Amino acid sequence: MIFKHENSRIYYMDENGKVLAEILFPTDQDGTANITHTFVDDSLRGQGIAGKLMEMAMEQIKSEGKTPKFTCSYAVKWAEKNGQDK
Repeated sequence: MIFKHENSRIYYMDENGKVLAEILFPTDQDGTANITHTFVDDSLRGQGIAGKLMEMAMEQIKSEGKTPKFTCSYAVKWAEKNGQDK
């Protein structure tokens, strides 16, 4: 599975161009990267893809020297589970 990376978006599309997995993390006015949306299509659930999206987003956010902010419900739970909520 090959994910595409844009400025504040990482996603996976099928061969027909349908987005099957996505995470959005726009930069807020204060310079934090706000993880606002995580989506995984029903056909891909249960494979750890949302967690992989979070890991890739966190890697990109940190490489850009930004601080993450977790507002998406999945991101909040992931941050708590992975010790990133402090």
